[in-house]
Amino acid sequence: MRFNTTAIHAGQQPDPHHGAVCVPVIQSTTFAQHAPGKPFGDYDYTRAGNPTRTALETNLAALEGGSHCRVFSSGLSALQALTTLLSQGDHAICSRDCYGGTWRLLSQLVSRWGVEISFIDTTLLDSVIQAIRPTTKLIFVETPTNPLMRLSDIAALADLAHAHNLLLAVDNTFSTPYFQRPLELGADIVLHSCTKYLGGHSDLLAGALITSSAKLDEAFFFAQKSIGAVPGPSDCALLLRSTKTLGVRMERHYDNALRIAHWLQEHDAVTHVYYPGLPEHPQFELAHRQMRGFGGMLSCELRDTDTALRFCSSLHLFTLAESLGGVESLVNHPTTMTHASLPPAYRAEIGLGDNLVRLSVGIEDLEDLLEDLAAALQ
Repeated sequence: MRFNTTAIHAGQQPDPHHGAVCVPVIQSTTFAQHAPGKPFGDYDYTRAGNPTRTALETNLAALEGGSHCRVFSSGLSALQALTTLLSQGDHAICSRDCYGGTWRLLSQLVSRWGVEISFIDTTLLDSVIQAIRPTTKLIFVETPTNPLMRLSDIAALADLAHAHNLLLAVDNTFSTPYFQRPLELGADIVLHSCTKYLGGHSDLLAGALITSSAKLDEAFFFAQKSIGAVPGPSDCALLLRSTKTLGVRMERHYDNALRIAHWLQEHDAVTHVYYPGLPEHPQFELAHRQMRGFGGMLSCELRDTDTALRFCSSLHLFTLAESLGGVESLVNHPTTMTHASLPPAYRAEIGLGDNLVRLSVGIEDLEDLLEDLAAALQ
């Protein structure tokens, strides 16, 4: 099946008991058993499994072209589950200009457990090669990165990782499986903050780990039931509702963002635009190789910090808020919001300045968004 058909049908067959077209929300936390240790079916306790969650996991695995998926209560809890693959003394490599919450979890929590994390420029293959140690077990990349929209070559990193017996995990939150399929490019694991585009309506928290390895899936299931950071059945049902429209939403996000990126390039108050769909992007060719569309996220630098702050506060249709990927447009000032946990010196090192603004372009009418941006830039 093609993408939009898969989004609507994978894991979502009519209920065999009542014929309901929508997957039922099985709200129960526990399930009856015939005898001790012998449940009626596949479920005994919702932390370890729930029919609504199983339908969602089947759907997300199919969308990414994987065979297994485990969902979690947020993107960061999915990342925590990913780190359970690491043990004391292990080493992992991570994209240096990553989401602030990713940096905080890895640098301030996971590092306490005796796991070493190197934050490097994963857009440069030589830098990754130089960072690999005998204790390295995992390469984890965001591509595009948040918020500087830098791309890592997934296929090249997969070849490198497998040549050194390492795992490659890719955060595919920005692109979604509609525009980028890391497993098909050789990645072992795909991570999502489903809170963003997969949910798409700013009304739920969830995360996912998707793979084609039964061994990795078993490890993620163990983390899921042991840590217990799983979404409730209602959130799973909301997310299943949302994935049905993922393809049509992403086309609109992409169309609006590309046209806004070109418009911002021409504005006197804007000094630089970060968007993979622009020919001026340093990895434009790579973007065309591994993506089939460039999504709804972009960032831009304004003349100075004061201009950036006034711009954020002057928009009306772009709501000043954290998060991204909803149908409504959002504006974010990373250094005071999503990336405030990064030390100022580290932000300067990766090129994240106080004059940078991130836009999550929604699916509103383009002309209204352009009018809002023009008024704010005045």
